[in-house]
This record gives sequence, C-alpha cells and structure tokens, in this order.
Amino acid sequence: MTIQADLHTHTVASTHAYSTITENCAQAERIGVKCVALTDHGTAVPDSPHIWHFGNMRVLPRKICGVTVLKGVEANIINYDGELDIPQNRLDQIEWVAASYHRYYFDGFSPADPKTVTEGYLKLFDRYLVDIVGHPTTQNFPVDWERLVKAAKERDILLELNESSFVTKKSPKENILAMLEACKKYGCEIAVDSDAHFWTQIAEVKNVMRVIEETGFPQSLIANLEWERLREKILKKRPTLDI
Repeated sequence: MTIQADLHTHTVASTHAYSTITENCAQAERIGVKCVALTDHGTAVPDSPHIWHFGNMRVLPRKICGVTVLKGVEANIINYDGELDIPQNRLDQIEWVAASYHRYYFDGFSPADPKTVTEGYLKLFDRYLVDIVGHPTTQNFPVDWERLVKAAKERDILLELNESSFVTKKSPKENILAMLEACKKYGCEIAVDSDAHFWTQIAEVKNVMRVIEETGFPQSLIANLEWERLREKILKKRPTLDI
C-alpha cells in the first residue's frame, strides 16, 4: 500500500525542517503523490513561522510541480482544555488543520492520565474545526481509545498514524495496534503520514504501513490511499475549497 496524499509535512518555515514547499512537491511529483498538506507548526513552537505566514498562504498556487497543496497548519494543543495556539480568525483562513499534543508546551511536563488527555481532545473537537489529529499514539499522551475513536468518527476527524513518531519510538507499536483495533471496531478513518522534515521523507511511510498490513486493517478506512476519494471527503467538510 502507498499513499497518494501526505497530510502532515514541514518546510523551512519551521526552522527545524530543511526543505522548501517546492522541494517537497517536486519529490511528491516524482513518486506519484497527488497532494501535500503544508503543516508547519503553530506559534507556540519557538521556531514556528510568524502568524502572518498562515494568513499569507493565499499567495501560494493551488498546485506546485503539478501537486495539489493544502494550505494548513500543525496547530499545537496547548492545554487539556483543548485550546490551540492559532487564533480563530487565522484558523478561519486555513484549509487543513492538524492538531497535536507536544510535551514542550506543558510546564513541568509529566504524562497525564488517559481520561485527562482524552477529555482534552473532546474539548478540542467542540471548540474548533479540526481535520486530523496528529500522532495520537505518542506515549507521552495516553488516551482512552474507545472514547477518542468514537468522538473522531462522529465528527469525521481523521486519526493519524505517523511514520516519524513510530520510527523515533515516540509511538510504541502497542499504541498503534490499540488505535487500529478501535478504529476498525467503530469504522473510524485514519491517515498514514510522513511528518516529513526533509524532502526525501515525503510519503515515506513504509514502517508504519507494515504494521497496518500485519493487522489486516481495512484499506477502505485509510483515507489517503486514494487522492480522489480523499478530495471528495475534504470537500464535504470544506465545500468552498478549490481543490
């Protein structure tokens, strides 16, 4: 299985990444990927783009190197009340919202209990229009999979399996298996993404895909295997997009 859309990628706009959006899209075109979501970090990250970055993405063409670009953000969930680090007026201008927990925004961080983390996600879903939850399998933020998956299914929010998080051992295999089991049970769609920070990593998801294939998880629940099917899904949620 290969993906036709990589829905979580970074560029030099976040200075801990090392490629431009053009380089990322050129690689996508070379390997047959139809869509790349530009998801540089929200402003809570010290090296994030200035807030103007997110308002000015309108200057980007819809396609770069023939690849559709979703002009998005990886917004940081900054507390267990489900608040993001991007103001609502900017979120209203953004086409693709990935929302992720990161330990760096919690003073004196220590992992919370699954109930607290899960309720943070549910409050997030009530506050904002979110398209995808970034790397919910990370061990620093344990969740109640039954509650999270049911809530994501009800709101048509994708749950992500993240290659980078798995390879760097931030997401244990047992967490991935638990998420897949719950998603299969409730029919919740997932996305498989690279979290690329360099152009050669675009759509490189072979390690986490191998885990998926071992489980016999239904391909019909992997939203980004086929671009046209994903495109229709996005337009149901965001009907004014010109993609």
